[in-house]
Amino acid sequence: MQDFSYITQSHPAYVEGLYQQYAKDPQSVDPEFRKFFEGFDFAVSTGAPAAPALNGKAPGALDKEFAVYQLILAYRKKGHLVAKTNPIRERKDRHANLDLKYFGLSESDLSTEFEAGRFINLGRATLQSIVAFLKKVYTGSIGIEFTYINDQEQLDWMTKAVETDLQQPVPLDQKRRIMEKLNEGVIFEKFLHTKYIGQKRFGLEGGESTIPAMDAIIHTAAENDVQEVVIGMAHRGRLNILANIMGKTYEQIFSEFEGQVPTDSTMGSGDVKYHLGFRGEYTNGGEKKVNLQLCPNPSHLEVVDPVVAGFSRSKADILYDSDFDKILPILIHGDAAVAGQGVIYELLQMWNLRGYYVGGTLHFVINNQIGFTTDFDDARSADYCTSIASMVKAPVLHVNGDDAEAVVKASTLATLFRQKFNKDIFLDMVCYRRHGHNEGDEPKFTQPQLYALIDKHPDPREVYTQYLLANGEADAKDLAKEMEKQFWDELQKRLDEIKQHPKPYTFQKPELEWQALRKAQPADFEQSPDTAIAEEQFRALFKGIMQWPAEFKPLKKVEKLLQDKIKLFETEGKVDWATGELLAYGSLLVEQKDVRLSGEDVKRGTFSHRHAVIYDENTNAEYNRLGHLQDNQGAFRIYNSLLSEFAVLGFEFGYALGSPNALVLWEAQYGDFVNGAQTVIDQYVTSAEQKWTTQNGMVMLLPHGYEGGGPDHSSARMERFLQSCAEYNMVVTNITTSANFFHALRRQLTWPFRKPMVNFAPKANLRHPGSYSTMDEFLKGGFREVLDDSFVKKADVKKVLLCSGKIYFELLERQQKDKRRDVAVVRLEQLYPLPYRQLEALYKQYAKATWFWVQEEPLNMGAASFLQMNLKGIPFGVISRQASASTATGYGKVHNKEQAEIIDTAFNI
Repeated sequence: MQDFSYITQSHPAYVEGLYQQYAKDPQSVDPEFRKFFEGFDFAVSTGAPAAPALNGKAPGALDKEFAVYQLILAYRKKGHLVAKTNPIRERKDRHANLDLKYFGLSESDLSTEFEAGRFINLGRATLQSIVAFLKKVYTGSIGIEFTYINDQEQLDWMTKAVETDLQQPVPLDQKRRIMEKLNEGVIFEKFLHTKYIGQKRFGLEGGESTIPAMDAIIHTAAENDVQEVVIGMAHRGRLNILANIMGKTYEQIFSEFEGQVPTDSTMGSGDVKYHLGFRGEYTNGGEKKVNLQLCPNPSHLEVVDPVVAGFSRSKADILYDSDFDKILPILIHGDAAVAGQGVIYELLQMWNLRGYYVGGTLHFVINNQIGFTTDFDDARSADYCTSIASMVKAPVLHVNGDDAEAVVKASTLATLFRQKFNKDIFLDMVCYRRHGHNEGDEPKFTQPQLYALIDKHPDPREVYTQYLLANGEADAKDLAKEMEKQFWDELQKRLDEIKQHPKPYTFQKPELEWQALRKAQPADFEQSPDTAIAEEQFRALFKGIMQWPAEFKPLKKVEKLLQDKIKLFETEGKVDWATGELLAYGSLLVEQKDVRLSGEDVKRGTFSHRHAVIYDENTNAEYNRLGHLQDNQGAFRIYNSLLSEFAVLGFEFGYALGSPNALVLWEAQYGDFVNGAQTVIDQYVTSAEQKWTTQNGMVMLLPHGYEGGGPDHSSARMERFLQSCAEYNMVVTNITTSANFFHALRRQLTWPFRKPMVNFAPKANLRHPGSYSTMDEFLKGGFREVLDDSFVKKADVKKVLLCSGKIYFELLERQQKDKRRDVAVVRLEQLYPLPYRQLEALYKQYAKATWFWVQEEPLNMGAASFLQMNLKGIPFGVISRQASASTATGYGKVHNKEQAEIIDTAFNI
């Protein structure tokens, strides 16, 4: 919305002139002017009494009307800046400038009637009535930001919803529901505060209106086609939502407070009670049921957000035929976190991208105006913690957490908007935190004045009770008294520990598939399962990925590249790396399993090797090479991602969480960039099974290898992953042949359990002849954890060079060049779980040999320290670069010298 004050205050006649211009050509004037003149013409055409003349007989009349119109627009745009949304303290003056003087109006105009009242459905009305209406709508308990929306339909819908729908009175049955949910929320906190004095629970006190809000969201969702709600949130209020929204019994929550280990715990450590996930079922009392999922989360705030989004997308694709109206993601944020965590920006930027669209997310902010001990003045530069919403034109409803009815109205509106437009929307519930960051923390150390106010402030249930008693009809007053008694009776029952019965739950298809899997055992990793395919299938798949429609004209360079792959197979019987990868995907697709691959350049591949999607050189049309293998096959979903690691990796982890029978992969542009997603790796990939008994089969492809690319294009930091390896939590590979890569990918869905896999993928070696495999290698056996040296006789070997990945080919080249049959080069294709028995058997076979681990990485990086700690019983030395603070040199000559020294040392030591 533009500011036209310069017109109405400085150039009164200009509006008259603009009208004349509009009369000749409506499209020639600004849309806001056009809207005004259209409304004004309508008033005149309907013969409204005392309509101002437009023929010059009443100079200034049109100008005054436009001033009132501008006042209306200003309230829509800036009324939220003065809305009474803060229940504890005065709002900061953010210079809304809504006084009449800013529009060329004065108190003398208050009794004058204006046609502009029609723009807010008042008809011809006095300025006093217009101002009163605008203040009621835009400066009460709800303040709304929405005028930056460009889509006119959304803008009109929101305007009507705010100015009409939100103004309707709350019926008695809804008042009862609000009071019930407030009671439940407050009872829960009071009970825990009584029973578990001083224990951390990150209570909801001060923000109890969250409970009726969530209830209203889910109820509205159920009435508008939603069949599943997926919730992600941090710890504040989590236990309350588990109890009063998700249906987790007090008994279950108490057992966690008392430190009891659940019987189905994995071999790992578990997690604290306010991080655990849960699933439940909501029914509206009729036939409509909604599946509820609360995702587990760590203490790293907001990392759960992309996981929720990915999980929701997975469920939409698998269960609801990609109908996003059927599944609603809700993210419950803290104000400091939503303002401070960059993953929020990344995720918002993804909302309308094809690969990551979830039909809109409802963001609910429990805004307690403080982050641990940091006041909001030190927590953000923006006016609001939600200011980032304007980036994607998502509306924001700021609402006073003490006004439970306003909170419920805003929650209902937000849900309807999401369902109508499948777009993100934010609800910022401004409240407070009764205690410190946790219940044992003293908040007066840092905010003594604020907490002096909070100490005297009644909770939202008390506020609502008093409101009903003071303002309600007779029935509402009786309701308040009845619910007050019920509140204390219910609290006493909880204190007496009356047992609840867990609510019934119907398992979904993916959940049943997860239940059909089992936990991994150590024996599972001694030898990989058979993942071979039949020759007939191999040839059919190869043919399928090497053809395209007759009318499709691929770029000549791409066509030649594919023809070279066909020629390689037909003349030498070999399959290169990229083809082996696509064959793995294709073999799963024809088994009715889905494959999803995303990353910054995955369609082509960063190193121009994959070409899973090719483009018509004339039309730029896409052709998915894996989308047409047979009539009935799984879906191959491949997406070039935005330039994000954190949010995208979290999304893919969540997607893999949605189904055990989809192969989900994320490829880093360079493995070095994976450190941008380190939070997801630490909090989910490496530890989710141990913390939350949550298996996941996601694959991470991390290009890795020292080729003179410098410190940001060499290392995916293998040592960081290996340091996190324990309790069979994931699989770490560094594969050198296309067939072994094929088997590794198929193994992910062949195992009777799921484990994340991290593969340190080749770069230049994608085209190395040594990485090619024969057809027979795809037709028998499975993944090979260790590849022995077939060039030597074991009895003649005096030295074994154990290595992994790219450096194998350089060691092999020197061995072959010098015909060193006394030196064996053994490849370790899987670093974790370490194939110890296979290595031990080789150690015995190479009875006369001295062993060395050879790596490109500096001594303090790579696998050296991991192997020194874990490869007991096999004495070995280490050959590597010197320990370094940086992963690699940026100077080509230095790199070449270092690399040559490693190879020379390996053969001459």
